[in-house]
Amino acid sequence: MAVYAITGGAGFIGSHLADDLLADGHHVRVLDDLSTGRRSQVDSRSDLIVADVCDTAALARLLDGADAVFHLAAIASVIRSNEDWIGTNRVNLGGTVAVLEVARRAGGIPVVYASSAAIYGNQPGPADEALTPAPRSAYGADKFGSEMHAGIAFSVHAVPTFGVRFFNVYGPRQDPRSPYSGVISIFAERIAHQERLVIHGDGRQLRDFVYVDDAVRHLRAGLRLLQDAPRAAVVNVCTGSGTSILELARTIGQISGKRPDIEFAPAREGDIRLSIGDPARARALLGISANTSLQDGLAATLASKLPIAV
Repeated sequence: MAVYAITGGAGFIGSHLADDLLADGHHVRVLDDLSTGRRSQVDSRSDLIVADVCDTAALARLLDGADAVFHLAAIASVIRSNEDWIGTNRVNLGGTVAVLEVARRAGGIPVVYASSAAIYGNQPGPADEALTPAPRSAYGADKFGSEMHAGIAFSVHAVPTFGVRFFNVYGPRQDPRSPYSGVISIFAERIAHQERLVIHGDGRQLRDFVYVDDAVRHLRAGLRLLQDAPRAAVVNVCTGSGTSILELARTIGQISGKRPDIEFAPAREGDIRLSIGDPARARALLGISANTSLQDGLAATLASKLPIAV
């Protein structure tokens, strides 16, 4: 079995990925500073290094003898990137460059990394990978910069890289108490406790919601692609379908049997009106799709959040 390293492996997507790799008998090493990740989400069979993603000495320990690294560590917050430009740039772009450099020193091991739909900004329709990125936040700019450095990692240093442009990933373990959490986790928690939902703007913003298990499948398929034929590539991880924030709130209410109490607030700076992806390239390259329905994904998410019973 292989040895896999995961930055951000104590977090939402990273812990699901680690569990999936462990279930297949692989050895997993996790690096996380535990600023948003949780030690309790790291399986006891994994090795945990508590460190900053920019700490190259810690990264060298993480990647020593590893067959590949999944780089998921980030400050995934548009709001914080606007408020702490330097600090988030250090982690979101500097952390990526650090991982790529240590992967180069380790002999050019494959790097599968998380990019984001935030690189697209506002688009008139479903975004495909041929569109020119137009980020509207420092977070999106850092993710696009990470893609550029990943391309250099391969073309100059022969480090194979595969980027996944995550759209709105949701599922169990997404912390609703975090200011960086996704809307589904926040809505589910508030509805469970019969608290008011706050919707910024008119609620007609469209989002492409991806269940976390589908995100994990794309990460692992990306690694298989690199192992078959080293390259630098990037794909959307999306369903291709849009759901409005209002429709989402109502659907969560229907599944949970609780009527949502909705309050509207001013739109937030940098908020995207339409964020829907085109999954065609991922299907062509990886042979998979994000096929968990929103109903099924929401039901699984809600079932993990007591006191809701579904």
